[in-house]
Amino acid sequence: MWKKITLGRFRFVVQILSFVFLVYGGLVVGHYLADKLSGTLPALSCAYDKQNADYCILIPTQHQLHHRVGEGIVRAQQFTFNLLLPLFFTFVSFYVFFVFLNKAFCGWICPLGTFQEWLFRLGRKFHLPIYTLPENKTGRVRPIKWLMLVGLVFAMPLLAGLGVLPHAAGDAYCQICPSRLLTTLATGDTEQLVINQSSLADIIFSVIRVLLFGFMLVAALSIRQPFCRICPLLAFHALFRRLSPTRLVKQAHEKCGKCGICHKACPMDIHEIWHLDGPRAFHEDCTLCGRCAEFCPDDDIIQLKVGPLALFKSSREYYKRRIKTEKPGGAIVSRKRR
Repeated sequence: MWKKITLGRFRFVVQILSFVFLVYGGLVVGHYLADKLSGTLPALSCAYDKQNADYCILIPTQHQLHHRVGEGIVRAQQFTFNLLLPLFFTFVSFYVFFVFLNKAFCGWICPLGTFQEWLFRLGRKFHLPIYTLPENKTGRVRPIKWLMLVGLVFAMPLLAGLGVLPHAAGDAYCQICPSRLLTTLATGDTEQLVINQSSLADIIFSVIRVLLFGFMLVAALSIRQPFCRICPLLAFHALFRRLSPTRLVKQAHEKCGKCGICHKACPMDIHEIWHLDGPRAFHEDCTLCGRCAEFCPDDDIIQLKVGPLALFKSSREYYKRRIKTEKPGGAIVSRKRR
């Protein structure tokens, strides 16, 4: 029985439980229970969802910059202790989770990431074509998440607090985040689909939000994790990833760089894992989903570790069992045809 339990199936169960908890958990614990359960989680669990059990770090970060830091500079009163300390504790609550799990929040827990994986699986059921990004195009997409982080999460909320930008820019990223639509629609709330006509800025943000959500719905049917590639939370994680004990490790091996199966299995099209060894093999886009380790056909080459402890190791026997149900590129293999 245990042989039927794969890392991918275990991760799928974790994703389902996390999705249900993060989207609907507020029905059990209450919406305002001590700032939810932990205050913040490094996953896109939207604060606009009134039934969830926690919310992502980006909303309090933007609000702190908007209402505390930006407006505090204008007032120039008690800046250090009354304004920076709340922001500091927001980051501390984020790091307490992150230091142990690293970007596994992206690959295992984030509701938006889970939803995109479900859409991709749906695309396979309908035999839609699979599109992967070549190395040159992957390099062009990667900087976008940093622009989103700096521009929408940090700069615009701060400028809104200073009075330079309109109030709607105080949570600029959350205005366009697809998770805002996903989690609210999942609870039957259609309010976020409405174009807010309160101001020109609200109209622009509302239109962008709906268009971005629609693009993600369509793209995720043929492209693995399309929004994850530009998500500012992934960039946020990258700032701290070297400090985390949870990581993927790839050992140098004479066969490495020849089969390329690990690259085909990677939902983020990380090309470095195919050719490089050590920390360089795992780009900042890695979400620690572990698929590269699952589909590596050699023993102990790729390991998912917490400190010195290896949670999962690549294995030839495991690889043989894994490809019976799924190809590395994501297509489901029917056992009846085998």
